[in-house]
Amino acid sequence: MAGVRLVGVRPSPGRLERWVGSLPDAGSRGGRPTLPIRGVRSYFIRSIPPLGRVERGVRKARTSRPAMGGDLYALDFDGVLCDSCGESSLSAIKAAKVRWPSLFEQVDAAMEEWIVEQMYTLRPVVETGYENLLLVRLLVEIQIHSVRKSSVADGLSIQEILENWSKLKPTLMDEWQEDRESLVDLFGRVRDDWIENDFSGWIGANRFYPGTADALKLSSSEAYIVTTKQIC
Repeated sequence: MAGVRLVGVRPSPGRLERWVGSLPDAGSRGGRPTLPIRGVRSYFIRSIPPLGRVERGVRKARTSRPAMGGDLYALDFDGVLCDSCGESSLSAIKAAKVRWPSLFEQVDAAMEEWIVEQMYTLRPVVETGYENLLLVRLLVEIQIHSVRKSSVADGLSIQEILENWSKLKPTLMDEWQEDRESLVDLFGRVRDDWIENDFSGWIGANRFYPGTADALKLSSSEAYIVTTKQIC
């Protein structure tokens, strides 16, 4: 295989092309398989106008030079190559500590582990990354009565969150006096800081599905990994 590249994109003035970095060599880091990399070729996401709403969906991509024959695979990251729920949950906890520091003074390592475990169950209700922050705070309020600011947290079960999230979300946003844009921006900035300052830790928080690294390593085709986490 010619190479594998991880590409990240965030809205910014002008062109929206942003390298996140090369993936580590195939093997194991922290008990999780990582992805192989050979000679890396440049890959770009199409520029998106900086003004106006950026719609979700598939973005047309192009390689930096014409294909030389054979198949080319552009693979999504989340849910295709890896289970990213652990990473998004940890990013949300980091962001929640920034947004609501006093609420998280009583949250110790054991409770953080419990939160991440519950987030795996709650992952199906998350449509956009910032919702992870709301869920993390709600889980804290369910467990710690003294920090509770929401009228819905008392006695709320995980199953009830799954069944009623579309109704709970606007109630939480209103009672916590939060706005979507600020939470989206915060979640993206905290995740970007993690990627920038501790890439191996960030990639290690993503659990790659069994066999994906070997499949990419043994493939004779070109493969690219495309992630557009903050286009939402």
